[in-house]
Parts: sequence; C-alpha cells; structure tokens
Amino acid sequence: MENLSGWVIRHRLVVGLSWLVITVVGLLVAPSLSGRLQPGTHVTGPGYTANVQIARSYGGATQDPAVVVLDLPNGQTVNSPQAQAKLRAVDRGIATAAPSLRLVSYASTGSRTLVGTGGTSTIVLAYPPKPGDDMDTGQVDALTRAATAAAPGLTVHGTSLRALEAGNTTGGGNSSVTGELIIGAIGALVVLAWVFGSLLALLPLVMALISVLTMQLLVYGLTFLMPSSSPIHPAVQYIVALLGLGLSIDYSLLVVTRWREERAAGKSNDEAVRAAVRRAGHSVWFSGMVASLGLFALTVIPNSMVRGIGVSGLFIPSTATLVALTLLPAALSKIGPRVDWPRRASRRQADSRFWTGWSKFVIKHRVASAVAGLGILAALTATAATIDISGPSSHALATAGAYTDGLQTLETDGFPSGTLTAVPVYVPNAVDAGNTVSALDTVSSLRGAVAPAGPAWHTSGSAMVIAIPHHEVGSAGGGTSLADIRRSVPSGVLAGGEGAQKIDETSATYGSFPLLFAVVAVVTFLLLTRGMRSVLLPAKAVLLNMLSVAASYGLLVIVFQHGIGMKALWGASTYGSIDTLAPVLIFGFLFGVSMDYEVFILARVREGYDRTGSTREGIIEGVSRTGRLVTSAALILFFALASLATANDVTVREIAMGLAFGVVLDAMVVRMLLLPALVSLFGDWNWWLPDRAARLLRLPVTRSADEARPELVPQRIGEA
Repeated sequence: MENLSGWVIRHRLVVGLSWLVITVVGLLVAPSLSGRLQPGTHVTGPGYTANVQIARSYGGATQDPAVVVLDLPNGQTVNSPQAQAKLRAVDRGIATAAPSLRLVSYASTGSRTLVGTGGTSTIVLAYPPKPGDDMDTGQVDALTRAATAAAPGLTVHGTSLRALEAGNTTGGGNSSVTGELIIGAIGALVVLAWVFGSLLALLPLVMALISVLTMQLLVYGLTFLMPSSSPIHPAVQYIVALLGLGLSIDYSLLVVTRWREERAAGKSNDEAVRAAVRRAGHSVWFSGMVASLGLFALTVIPNSMVRGIGVSGLFIPSTATLVALTLLPAALSKIGPRVDWPRRASRRQADSRFWTGWSKFVIKHRVASAVAGLGILAALTATAATIDISGPSSHALATAGAYTDGLQTLETDGFPSGTLTAVPVYVPNAVDAGNTVSALDTVSSLRGAVAPAGPAWHTSGSAMVIAIPHHEVGSAGGGTSLADIRRSVPSGVLAGGEGAQKIDETSATYGSFPLLFAVVAVVTFLLLTRGMRSVLLPAKAVLLNMLSVAASYGLLVIVFQHGIGMKALWGASTYGSIDTLAPVLIFGFLFGVSMDYEVFILARVREGYDRTGSTREGIIEGVSRTGRLVTSAALILFFALASLATANDVTVREIAMGLAFGVVLDAMVVRMLLLPALVSLFGDWNWWLPDRAARLLRLPVTRSADEARPELVPQRIGEA
C-alpha cells in the first residue's frame, strides 16, 4: 500500500486521465447494456427437458397463458347456436388481431373442461409465439379488445399472472435504473454532508458514480464472453448500479475519513494520503476480497442465472476497491484540502463522544448486551425458519384493477386459479393425445385436460395437451398437480411450463445451498484468520455473519410472506411467499458486504489493543473511531438499496429490501452491539493463534503457544 500510494501521487495526472477515459466510454456504453441482458435458462431437470422439446415444436407454449373469460348473454349457454357463433367469431377476431398467438378454446375443441358452471361461460387460453415472451398487460389488453369487438354482447375479461404482477408492482414503482440511481445518490449525499460538513462530501459520491459506470462497462463486456447457456440477467443492471453506488461510497468514506484524521494530526497533504492508503487501504482491499468471495461462491449453484449474476457481481467490490485505492488518493493529493471547506468541519474529533460512551456502556453491560443482541437475531432466525420459497400466488398479486376483476370473474364462473398456470404436456405421438387427456381427466388435483385443435398444435407427428390444475403450479400452495400429471401420463409424455421449471429451480438451487454455505464459511474463516492473526475472532465473525443473513431472511418473511408493511410500501397485501432467487442472492451479496463492517471495526480495535495492551481500551478506541463511519456507511447502503426496491419486479424488490434490512440490522445490532460485547467477554482469548495454525497459514511464529500477548504479533490486515 505504501508503494501504491507513492506511485499514485507521483502519477496522479496519468491516473486521472485513465479514469476519465474509462468513465467516458462507460457513459457511452451504459445505455446499450439493457439490450445485452436476458433472463436465459435456469436449471436442468424434467421441467427444463420438457420445455426444450415444447419450445422446439410449439414456441411459447412453455409460458403461462393469458386467459380471456367470456360470459354469455342471459338465457344462452355454450350449446346455444347464437353463442357458438359468437365464440367462433371471438376466435377469428383474436386470430386476426394477433395471428402469431396459439389459442385453446371451446369453439375449436368442444372440450367441457373449458366450460364454466352452468354452461354460461367459457375461456380462451392464449400462448405467445416464442419462449420467453410473456402474456403481460399489453397482450391481455389486446386480447380483450379483440374479443369484445368480434362478438358484441359477450362480457369479456382478461387476466394472466404476468398482468397481475405488473398491476401489483406498477403503483409507485420505478423501472428506470437512472431514476433509482438518482434517488440513491441524493440519500447518500445527505448522509455524507452530515458526516463531513463540507464540500468533501461530494468526493465519495463522484468516486461512486465513476465506479458504477465502470462496472456497467465491465458487465457490458462480460455479456460477449459469457456462454449463451449462462446469460447475464437483467436484474444485474439494477444490482450493480445501486449496490455499486453504496459499496463504492463506503470504501471512499473509509479512506477519506482516515485522510482527514491524519491531516488533523498535523501531517502534510501527501503524507496524509500515504498514511490513509497505508492504513485504510488494507481494510478496503481485504473487505473487497471477502465481498468478492461471497459473490464468486454463487457459481457453485447449478443455476445459470445465479452463476451469471455471481460472475458479473464480482465487478462491484473489485471496481469499488480499485477506484478507492487509485483515483481517490490521486484526487485527495491534488484537491483534497481545497474541497474540505468550510475547514471548521475538519476540526471534528476522530473519537466520537457518543460512540465512546456507547462502547463503555456495552463493555460494562456486556453480558446483557450479548443476550439482547443474540435474542434479536434468534427471534428473526426462528421467523426465517417458516420461509416459503416459491412464486407468489395470483391472489397475492391481485390488488385491484381490470386484471384482478378478470381473476375474480374466472373463479366466479367456476374455473380454478390454477388455470393461470395451465400445464403444457408434450405428446411425442399424436395418436396418444386422446389417451393422455382421458388419463388426466381422472386426476383429482386437476380440473381436466384438453387437446388443442388445429395445425398450430400438431407438429412432426407430435401433439400438445393442456392440463388445468386446481392450484397454481410453482406458487405457494401449489399442491401436487405437477407430480400427479407426471405420474398419470403415458411413458415418454413430458409435462413442462413455467411452474414446472420453477419447482426444478428451487430444488436444484437449495440442494446446493449447504455447499455454498460451506465454501463461503471456510474460505472466509481462513482469510480472516490470516488477516487478523486470531482463531476466535474469525470464528465469531463468520457465525455472526451467518446469523445476520438468517435474521435478514426473517425480516423478509415478515414483510413479503406475511405482508406486514406491504400495503403501506407497495399497496399490496402480501406475496405469500419468497421468490426462489431472493435468499440465495441475498446471501451472496450480504455476507461480503456485512463483513466489511467487521473488518473496519476490528482493525481499529486491534490497532488500539496493539498500542495499549488492553482489550477494553482497544474496543473503546475501535468503536469510538468507527461507530460514525459504520452507521453512516450502513445508512448510505440502505438508501441505495431502498431506492432499488421501487423497481417494477418482485424479485428485485425482495432482494433489495432483504439487503437493505440486513445491512442496517448488521451494522446496528451485530457490529455495534454484539461485536464489542463478545470481544469484551472473550478478553485476551480474542488474539490467540496456535503455532501450528500460524505455520499452516504461512505466518511467522513470534510467540510460544501459551502466550497471548498480541503486541508481539505485527498487524497485517490494516487499520480502518
């Protein structure tokens, strides 16, 4: 770090111009990034295998359909000649308005499965032309208009899962990365202005915006390198923008705060920059490495989308670290003193009076503090044990509006909500279609099945059958419909659809979750043991981090699964479940980010302990000098992630709020309460490292095994 800071100061013009070029290119490329992102496939399994075959022959029949509910005029049933003429007209009208859609209707099949209670209503299922196309609000509206125009006198309603989700998330939502970035930046600026009280508050924000543009540029380049089977998911654009903003500001805040402290101690500007990079730079580098570990570990999950997010997410901590250790020192060496205006703010003491008092209070009441902190985490972890990982049900998505009316009409007419997740069944030999329908009609978890008519549903000797379950496949309370279908159909017949693939995705993802947990825990423990020269502190850090992540799951369950606060925040009652991807991605991001605070605090605790030989004095110095820093950093990340929660995407919302909850909980409860309490309880045992462990980690053995005097052990992790 000494050599790096010296080189940056000597070549600050080259460093600045290099980053300027990168920033300009990033500005030019950023608008094109969204076009390079795509959801792609998830995991292999029976659902994926079926969908590949269905997509090859029948395109978008793998997707959940749009449902058009047709209520006949009073006195008419589907058997009435006038009604039959109107229903055929509806098919023709939809085919004319949207010729690429595949339709399943009573008019074309005569199937009673598509007839409502009393025979006075029926439904039309419409599938998109290509896999990955959704029957969203635009498609549902077009279908409803076409059906209404083709057959005046019918009462027409339209709905679909995608339309319900869009209607649920649109209220107060935001689909613009730029808009969310601005919201996050404004919140961060308010906190920075409070911390610095000078124009210096703008410097970390400028560094963060440069970091985000660089991250977007790197992700753009990555889209050309990733295989087609593992594309970069669109959610990455949101995550990189907002989490990158927060993490970059955190690292810059750490360096600038230390620079200010060194300046206040009487050092010249260049000396202060060197000291800040030498001391805080180690913490930034180490934190970035641990954060990268949590993201890279996502690659052990057999889910191409999660792997793509994990690989692209590596650019967040690495870029934030690089900017904080190169561009920021160059800027401080050139303009630091000038932007630290008004100078009265720079006279603020490094030791915070509040956090000094707080650390003494926690040390005095360390047992009670530890019990209180662990009690909070235990209660939230117990809540997390009730988590239901699945897609949200239609009733959870339905709030108000035309699509909710369509769902209510569908059920009033006697059709189950499972109609929205009708299961496409691929029959390799078309002559078996009739037997397949007959077999599925006897399954109690299904309303029935229908074999669609027309050339669009018969290709290369194969045929399709559509099964309508009572419950929504892949959602909370989905029941056994999919398993019953697979058990009942003849050999070689494949059941697919979005719900089937969600079930496979959940099984594969969380089957590998223990491996993800183990990889991150073991490697983090080894890195921390080498960096902190301790066995107990890394073990405590890893265990508390795991509890912190679990507690954030508990908060996620309270809000999204049980709906507490949902109405006020998003106008929805509850999702009834947690999205499949949310917990695993929250783990990957939150584990590394929260470990930053552990490193920041313990580095200063260790610095104070090495100087005084007292664990108590080390805790007081560490907390008093990092308390304001950690809480400010947590608030900045919270604002950034909270703005991300305005996105019109259920998955992104859950990830954003889970991370936002987790960051604040970790900073306030784990780092500012439990950390000092437990370090105080452990005393000199905090610094114990057996000789054998030191040799295995290639560390010099400078004391005997029974010595616990850490002042004999040079600090290697750096100071916050």
